[in-house]
Amino acid sequence: MRTFNWGVIAPGRIAQRFAACFSAIDGARVLAVASSNQERGEAFAQRFGCERVYGDYAELARDPDIDAIYIANPHRFHLETALLCIEAGKPVLCEKPLTVSAAQARALMDAASCRQVFLMEALWTRFIPVWRQVKQWLDAGAIGDVVLMDSRFGYKAERAPGDRLFELNLAGGSLLDIGIYNLSMSQFVMGRDPDSFVCDGVVGESGVDERVSAILNYGGPASQFTCNLLSSTDNRFLIYGSKGRIEAPADFWEASTVTLTTDDGVSETFEGPLLANGFEYQVMHAMERIRAGELQSDVIPWRDTLATQTLMDAMLERLGVVYPFLSERQ
Repeated sequence: MRTFNWGVIAPGRIAQRFAACFSAIDGARVLAVASSNQERGEAFAQRFGCERVYGDYAELARDPDIDAIYIANPHRFHLETALLCIEAGKPVLCEKPLTVSAAQARALMDAASCRQVFLMEALWTRFIPVWRQVKQWLDAGAIGDVVLMDSRFGYKAERAPGDRLFELNLAGGSLLDIGIYNLSMSQFVMGRDPDSFVCDGVVGESGVDERVSAILNYGGPASQFTCNLLSSTDNRFLIYGSKGRIEAPADFWEASTVTLTTDDGVSETFEGPLLANGFEYQVMHAMERIRAGELQSDVIPWRDTLATQTLMDAMLERLGVVYPFLSERQ
């Protein structure tokens, strides 16, 4: 089978993690990188063995040898960058969140559908062995009916000048950057959208959400979570059922173990070490779907991405967080 060639847009920290996972993937490589900073692009290429460096995203999108593009620039620019790639006919794996609003997500999905191009949000946690095992336990009824989920994702972020996390104009804040894991994995567990939610939080001087606490109500079952950029938390994800519980330890989004404990005292720990850094599972899945001619993932389908984005829109509105670059239609 021919080598699958990836292109990377924006060679920052998260893109470096993406490129590093190819040590565990056969028949695939990062062939090219595009960066607005030539020096940064060349450094990335040298580190990860990329043969081509582009100073313009459109040049990479036009490269006939590129089979798919991974997008890792700041949240605000996901829409325009992904549209550029889709219009060029390139399959897209876009870093989470897919966009900064549900309206933008719909626009991307419409474009991908129109052009018959694969599009997937890079919510990699859903693909790692531990969370696939969690899903198997849940489907088998190992803890009975889900009653409650309790999770946290928090760390003390440095307030460096220009840091995107605290920049409203770059769609910074805790919810879109880390709370999306709590939301998406709650949806993964339940397999449906919540009926309602309540939330509160802390909005900082820059206008971004620095802490969000929420309860998602599923007509009986509930998921309570907190995400924050102010303090380090235990970063576990617990699922309580009518017959037992499942505990994913810190850091739950990249956990290599998970424990099932039933009410009759039986305990089982599953160990699922990562082949590289965990990103490899979503990459292999995306390549499989692209080669099969599919337009979306069946693990994180467009519907799930859109539902999570719609929830985040509503939560940010409740908190009074408004991105100045968005029009009413976006």
